[in-house]
Amino acid sequence: MKPRFRNEAVHTFTDEALKKKMAEAVARVEAEAGKEYDIVIGGERVKGDGQKTDCAPSCGWSPEEVNARTFPTVNPSNSKQVLGRFQKGTPELAEKAIRAADSAFEQWSRVPPGDRADYLFKAADIMRRRRLELDAVMVLEVGKNWVEADADTCEAIDFLEFYAREMLRYSRPQELTEFPGEQNEYFYIPLGVGVVVPPWNFPLAILAGMTSAAIVAGNTVVLKPSSDSPLIGQKFVEIMEEAKLPPGVLNFVTGSGGAIGDTLVDHPRTRFISFTGSRAVGLSIVERAAKTQPGQLWIKRVVAEMGGKDAIVVDREADLDAAA
Repeated sequence: MKPRFRNEAVHTFTDEALKKKMAEAVARVEAEAGKEYDIVIGGERVKGDGQKTDCAPSCGWSPEEVNARTFPTVNPSNSKQVLGRFQKGTPELAEKAIRAADSAFEQWSRVPPGDRADYLFKAADIMRRRRLELDAVMVLEVGKNWVEADADTCEAIDFLEFYAREMLRYSRPQELTEFPGEQNEYFYIPLGVGVVVPPWNFPLAILAGMTSAAIVAGNTVVLKPSSDSPLIGQKFVEIMEEAKLPPGVLNFVTGSGGAIGDTLVDHPRTRFISFTGSRAVGLSIVERAAKTQPGQLWIKRVVAEMGGKDAIVVDREADLDAAA
């Protein structure tokens, strides 16, 4: 029996010893700068094929980089610091990833819910152990300060812990109003292959939340991280591999949304799309997903978060310093 869910406490880095450890974590991530990372399909590492990537002038890439097989992720505070190089996905690789996820779904969907939840609990424990490393990646890759980066990691841990518990709750017999002469059942079943497209501004929390929710519910996933933050996505994939998630349950395809996004959304075996990002891209996904493709057996579902805002009400009992 798991203890009741509690949010992970955020570091404020006022402790000198913790500050030293965080500085060391940043240094370790910087020491790995420039490393090349692969696409992951069905548990196998895959290279890009050198196709030209659609890139606006604002991306700051040289002509050589636009035509290269890989693309860089850089430190926004120091554009000369290349943190890593990632493969440029192609429509063919996107197709291969969907097929791998579809193949893995047949077995993964039959894994007992409690066992699926255990993978998330294991991943949460690994994430706690690698917490400062994950913080450091976000500090360097998307320019978060230390506290904001740690809050992002804490939220990712919370998603893993919370969704695992929710799966346990949903897997229990669901209450129904009995009707004389009938024997009814109410239970949840996995959908199939999901495409997850997270943003750069909460590159671990939202990525982990959308991906882990789909996986623990018995679905398989093709994850396409933001091209501005693929390194933190790579770290998440490493964590799920360390948790021994079966091959094909989580597939990782990097590259331009313009190059591979339509293939992932349009594919007849794609069952649902979870997206957080711009209104323009989100509405395009909604439109494309609404069109039935040859061989498609269902209506695709789309969860699209597009620039929503929230409000905080501060009343007289609030801690004003904490609220500020």
